[in-house]
Amino acid sequence: MKTQEIMARLQAKYPLEKEYLQAVQEVLESIEDVYNQHPEFEKAKIVERMVEPDRIFTFRVTWIDDKGEVQTNLGYRIQFNSAIGPYKGGLRFHKAVTPSMLKFLGFEQTFKNALTTLPMGGAKGGSDFDPVGKSNDEIMRFCQAFMLELWNCIGPDQDIPAGDVGVGGREIGYLYGMYKKLARQYNTGVLTGKGGTWGGSILRPEATGFGALYFTQHLLQKAGKDIKGKKVALSGFGNVAWGAATKATELGAKVVAISGPDGVCHIPEGITKEMIDYMLEMRASNRNKVEDMATKFPGKALFTAGKKAWSIPVDIALPCAFQNELSEDDAKELKANGCWCCCEVSNMGCQPGAIHFFQNNGILFAPGKAVNAGGVATSGLEMTQNAEHISWDAKEVDDKLHFIMKSIHEQCVKFGTQPDGHVDYVKGANIAGFMKVAQAMLEQGTI
Repeated sequence: MKTQEIMARLQAKYPLEKEYLQAVQEVLESIEDVYNQHPEFEKAKIVERMVEPDRIFTFRVTWIDDKGEVQTNLGYRIQFNSAIGPYKGGLRFHKAVTPSMLKFLGFEQTFKNALTTLPMGGAKGGSDFDPVGKSNDEIMRFCQAFMLELWNCIGPDQDIPAGDVGVGGREIGYLYGMYKKLARQYNTGVLTGKGGTWGGSILRPEATGFGALYFTQHLLQKAGKDIKGKKVALSGFGNVAWGAATKATELGAKVVAISGPDGVCHIPEGITKEMIDYMLEMRASNRNKVEDMATKFPGKALFTAGKKAWSIPVDIALPCAFQNELSEDDAKELKANGCWCCCEVSNMGCQPGAIHFFQNNGILFAPGKAVNAGGVATSGLEMTQNAEHISWDAKEVDDKLHFIMKSIHEQCVKFGTQPDGHVDYVKGANIAGFMKVAQAMLEQGTI
């Protein structure tokens, strides 16, 4: 395999799909040496097949707003790879959603799901619908219209969507209700992230953030460090950041910064339980303003407009919001402020320049496909509970999540340890995920 030749072909074919091309290039650069040791992969053209999705569904979503006016959005579902199991991946409702974004997310999801050790393929979907400022009724009507087009493409053993940016428990409820009405199938396994009284798993809302902190804890232990007493900066205030703030605080760290599109809240004494609880209200309000934290807790949370979480001096940076949210300049600012560890909790949260800067300057770094895999892993556990028509308690779910994140860290160490002894977590995660999917594709023939 020659990465440059494959990338040149993809760039000519998809010149405008920057996020997708970025994700593919990162993986191919990591796996090239290992891939070339397996001529059977080259003969079967595994990479050429793996970088293209199995299928893409695009559809119009028409709904009526509270003023009685007709609105139109585009919806998508990209089923990327099913070599190791049914398609699994979230739905994202955000004004910036494009096919390129969803292709990158579906591609990443394929390897992330492989890392979990659970039998799940990769997919992603969503819409350019912007939930900011929408009423509860408008969100319900949009979700119902979206599912009207999607329902026939998904199923408990076919494709199992979950939530993502802009899609939380409320949206999953509306989507699931419409699915049941259309499909006349009353199993609970077709969507994950459901409510606790109708098939949801305990700890699912917290799982991405919890799992990320478990992974970070293992990474720090491997490096001979302890998370207790360390200062942490988070971006975002949705479910992921909320779970990360909760678990970081439980583990003894001090979350001193959270950010949003409007700026950053510096919390010098560390985030409190009341503040963490309020993050859920901020997300549900659809205002998308982190300034609300400072308004609610004057004197304890200090808001600065236009700044990012990375402007606050911390030990550990945890991007939890959106892809490419942390630039090379942000990475340099973090280092200048004393940061020595960055773990991506969002998907591809760091730009390539930031990753290279971290790696070249001795800053511990781990990629999202490993760090944030706890979310989809717990979705997989929810699927298992649904299939068995049972519900596990919090300890059992948390124990399984602990085990999965420990296993993911071990895979990263196994495939990412370099001759000098340091661990390249990017290479380790990419190789571990790729080898599992590639072997499955090889054994199942040319399809």
